[in-house]
Amino acid sequence: MERVTVPIPGRSYEVTVGSGVIGEAADALPDLGQAARAFVVFDRAVAGLLPALQEALASAGLHTYPLAVPSGEAAKSMDVYGTLLHQLATQEAHRDDLVVALGGGSVGDLAGFVASTYMRGMRFAQVPTTLIAQVDAAVGGKTAVNLPEGKNLVGTFYQPIAVLCDVATLGTLPDRDYRSGLGEVAKYAMAMDVELLAQLEADPRPVLARDPNTLTALVSRCVGIKARTVAADERDAGERLFLNYGHTLGHALERLESFEGRSHGEAVAIGMVFAAKFAEHRGLARAGLATRTVRLLSSLGLEADGPSPPVRDILAAFRMDKKFRGGVRFVLLEDVGRPRVVEGVTVEELTAVLREMGASG
Repeated sequence: MERVTVPIPGRSYEVTVGSGVIGEAADALPDLGQAARAFVVFDRAVAGLLPALQEALASAGLHTYPLAVPSGEAAKSMDVYGTLLHQLATQEAHRDDLVVALGGGSVGDLAGFVASTYMRGMRFAQVPTTLIAQVDAAVGGKTAVNLPEGKNLVGTFYQPIAVLCDVATLGTLPDRDYRSGLGEVAKYAMAMDVELLAQLEADPRPVLARDPNTLTALVSRCVGIKARTVAADERDAGERLFLNYGHTLGHALERLESFEGRSHGEAVAIGMVFAAKFAEHRGLARAGLATRTVRLLSSLGLEADGPSPPVRDILAAFRMDKKFRGGVRFVLLEDVGRPRVVEGVTVEELTAVLREMGASG
């Protein structure tokens, strides 16, 4: 097992990565003081992991209360959020108790938001079970639910006390869910880690085969990148924005498809191709960045194109992006591993690139 520290002043915590981590939860969690109960928020897809987690938490002296929520983005609604608050109140949950998120990134976002707001803040731990959550969503303290108008529009910055990444859970993920996580891995590689990019380009087979040792190293590497970035910029004021590479168009596509079309990683993959083409269009990056992006994504089993909503709908969705400040801001690459935030983007520029990618209107 490997441990990565997220060194946020006054709120540092450990991310434990390895096979069988769920069974070692008692050792991976910090001292919980007066905590007597753990409220485990989970979805039905991971119900089979619940007994092992309950047993591990029991050895830490915690009685568990399972709280089931819908799978995927359907969990991240104000209705589900309100239901969980009522359940905590009915069970007389207290601030000393613990909220545990067991599942993918959506469960973590929701459970973290609940923990951050109930009684003005309970402690919570993340037990992510998908690749996308282990390498990205569970680390960094972003919590949120969606509104019909946009993704993650209601939320908080609230750090967990621990993150437990059990790579054994990745072996049983459906292929599509696993590939979705590889979209976030590709983001790290293209925007922030040229050595990882070189490894993936040279031979993606160990990653695609889900070799446990390879996954432990991969997850730890991505977590390390995010940990350093979050420690330097916890609240998205600067460098942390680089982690949004590919996400501006990605989030727009998810919202326009009512979170029922492309998965997050699939949408981010399209977003990275768009960002690469946009960087070339602006003369920020040399020709070839988009081709290299498509080649990497294809090698990881991710499509680099697909049906697109009309341009006018995408532009409207851009305006609801959290990075919008008097105009759309984009994370673009000058070259692999060299991201920058670009402002002053015009509608004409966006329209040209969107149409090049097949959007109508």
